[in-house]
Amino acid sequence: MSSDKTRIPLPKKKAILPRDDHHEEDRVPKPYRYSLGIGDLDEQIRQLIKKIGDFPDEDLIQEIIVTALKLYQDQLGRADVKLINSAFKELRYAFRIFQPYHHIRKVALFGSARTPKNSPTYVLARDFARGIAHEGWMVITGASSGIMNAGNEGAGRAHSFGCNIRLPFEQMANPVVANDHKLINFKYFFTRKLIFIRESDATVLCPGGFGTHDEGFETLTLVQTGKTPPRPVVCLDRPESRYWREWVHFVKTQFIKNKMIDPDDINLIYFTHDPHDAVHYIVHFYHNYHSIRYIRDRLVFRIKRPLSAAQLSLLNEQFAGILKKGKILQFMKPFPEEANEPYTHDLIRLAFYYNRRRFVRLKDLIMEINKF
Repeated sequence: MSSDKTRIPLPKKKAILPRDDHHEEDRVPKPYRYSLGIGDLDEQIRQLIKKIGDFPDEDLIQEIIVTALKLYQDQLGRADVKLINSAFKELRYAFRIFQPYHHIRKVALFGSARTPKNSPTYVLARDFARGIAHEGWMVITGASSGIMNAGNEGAGRAHSFGCNIRLPFEQMANPVVANDHKLINFKYFFTRKLIFIRESDATVLCPGGFGTHDEGFETLTLVQTGKTPPRPVVCLDRPESRYWREWVHFVKTQFIKNKMIDPDDINLIYFTHDPHDAVHYIVHFYHNYHSIRYIRDRLVFRIKRPLSAAQLSLLNEQFAGILKKGKILQFMKPFPEEANEPYTHDLIRLAFYYNRRRFVRLKDLIMEINKF
């Protein structure tokens, strides 16, 4: 691929213009709409993928290769390419580490790295992690000291993941996860944060500093805007603590009073002083509810046990306000689009046209389904 015939043409520096990729994609037939637009080279990429072997998502692999070559076309600076390269490698490695454990529910636990081991808050976090691990869950922490050490200690090495961040201070891996194959060292916060959300099914926040609130606010923002599925978000502290109480006061007097969030958005969070209560709340969230996904224009809830006609009628009455049209319907078989998720095929489906407003109501729907 070093001949002049196959070289990727570079635009002249004075003529660099924004690329119209949508227009370019329209010229190439499916399934390879996204391409370099260089016939011989696009074909070579396809043949290279074929040589590696059959892969169900080979169209996406081709797009990744094309994107890499477009970086050359776009003449980005070395620093930009290094960032993309490092982030891509970090995510690939992290996904590979988590892949064998996809069938196990996980909770992301956050809190201060400076919490001493003799602190009641440390004991609280450790007891929570021990309890959730007893329920068959795994615990993901930032792998450092304090609350993170407590979480990994309570869960035990076999049930722990560590997502460490390389910093000049505070972030040496704790002894529970040090040298474990489930310890991942990240260069970038944004890739690490993506993994915390992508690989967990619940979030628990213990008292902490900027990092704890950063993770907490991002999680709440993603749930509030529907960019991630509904999940349990728990704020946990000791009974005599005013940490989360004062935070709630700030949210109510500033965010809610000034109409920066809806009043019921605070219901995205569950507050407790009891680690066993936190465990029960998280486990119960998935009592009947399993997962959701969009299929065409409908939102599909996967549940473990079917609802009666009376229960379905009650849901339609209580949640009519979130329906764009029609009713909540129950399906006993998966949709064709779910063929690539065989682990969900034995579940029941509740499907409806969602108006995509007030995502806190999806959590309410889940809790109502779990009552049945």
